[in-house]
Amino acid sequence: MENQTTTTTQQTPQLPQPQPYQAGVSPEQLRQQRVIIIGIVSVGLVLLAIITLITVGMLRQDAETTSKIADVFIVFMALQSLIIGLVLIVLIVQLARLMNLLQHEIKPIIESTNETVSTLRGTTQFLSDNISEPVIRINEYMAGASEFFRIIRPKRKDKS
Repeated sequence: MENQTTTTTQQTPQLPQPQPYQAGVSPEQLRQQRVIIIGIVSVGLVLLAIITLITVGMLRQDAETTSKIADVFIVFMALQSLIIGLVLIVLIVQLARLMNLLQHEIKPIIESTNETVSTLRGTTQFLSDNISEPVIRINEYMAGASEFFRIIRPKRKDKS
């Protein structure tokens, strides 16, 4: 019989690449939110400038025109109230997201920290009971024995 050697190569399973931890929102989403906010603010400022220029131009007119300006101003105030309402809705949504973050991501971290602190407290109590107190007692007994022997031992006189 011929000795046949077969070599089999075993491949180790490849582990998936670790993904960086993402707390809620990715940097790409943050960038998109910033672009949207900057765009909304820019459009709002342009509209405000246009309305201001139109209002100043209309103020130089007669009483009928002034009443029209007042009507335009009322419409402008209504639009401003609408915008403030939208901003409040965005604020409420952001507050809800913050509460979600606190409940689902930060609260478990705090609970884990509290568990670690209580484990550490137990460890220090164990060390205190089983190491520190016996060492202190031994030191007390040694000090007492040393004092006892100092008292009962006759004093030596130096030979000069």
